[in-house]
Amino acid sequence: MRISKRFTLAASAAVIALFATSAMAEGEKIVIGTEGAYPPFNNLEADGTLTGFDIDIAKALCEEMKAECTFVTQDWDGIIPALIAKKFDAIVASMSITAERKEKVDFSKKYYNTPPAIIVPKDSDIKEATPEALAGKALGAQGSTTHSNYAQAHMKDAELKMYPTSDEYKLDIANGRIDAAIDDVVVLSEWLKTDAGACCKLLGTLPIDPVINGEGAGIAVRKGDPLADKFTAAIAAIRANGKYQEINAKYFPFDVYGE
Repeated sequence: MRISKRFTLAASAAVIALFATSAMAEGEKIVIGTEGAYPPFNNLEADGTLTGFDIDIAKALCEEMKAECTFVTQDWDGIIPALIAKKFDAIVASMSITAERKEKVDFSKKYYNTPPAIIVPKDSDIKEATPEALAGKALGAQGSTTHSNYAQAHMKDAELKMYPTSDEYKLDIANGRIDAAIDDVVVLSEWLKTDAGACCKLLGTLPIDPVINGEGAGIAVRKGDPLADKFTAAIAAIRANGKYQEINAKYFPFDVYGE
C-alpha cells in the first residue's frame, strides 16, 4: 500500500509506542518497521498514528507473543537496509516473500496473499489487463516493489514510470499523466472507493507470477533471527483463535489470506 507524506515519512524518527496489554511490560521488546504510506495495509495519519491491516495484525501478533512492540516508519526503498542496520527488528509492511529478498533477510510464513491488478481512467481506450493492450502506454508503479518488477517482466512494451510511493502514481493517473497503474488489487480497489479514486476503474487482476510475486506477504527479520519462527507460530495462533478473521472483516469483505 502512500496528503503527500514523503516529508513526514523521511522525517519520522519518532517511535509510536504500542502496549498490547499491561501484562506485556516485562515481555520481549520488538521494534517493528513499516512504511506508513500503503493504505489500507499501513498508513500514517495526520495525527501521527499508524493505521491499517498490517498494523492491526502486528499488534495482534505481539499480543499473542506477549511482546512489547513499538513501531517506526521508514521509506520503502530503504526499509530492508534499515532492518539489516538494526534500526528495527522486523518489517510488517506488506512485503512479499521473494527469492531475491530471502537472500538478504528471513521471513515468517505469509499473513496474506492477494494478486496484482491494473487500473485505468474511466474513459480509457485500454480494454484488457494484458501486455498487448498496455503496449506503448504509460504504466505507473511504485519502485522497488514486486509490482514494478512484474511490469518490467511482463509489460515490456509499456512505458514504465516508477514512483517513490503509491500516492504519486495515484496523483498522476488522476490527472491524466499516465495511462494505467499496477499494484495490489486490494490497494487499488480501496483507492477507487475514495473521492480521489473516482477518476478510475479496475481493469482486471493479473496472473500471479510465483517467481516475482513470491509466496505472499510475510514478516521480514534479520538473517538467523528466531523472531521469524515466533511470528509464524503467532500467525497460526491468531488464524486458529479467530483474531485474524476479526481484523480481516474490519477491512475486507473476503479472506485476504489466500490459498
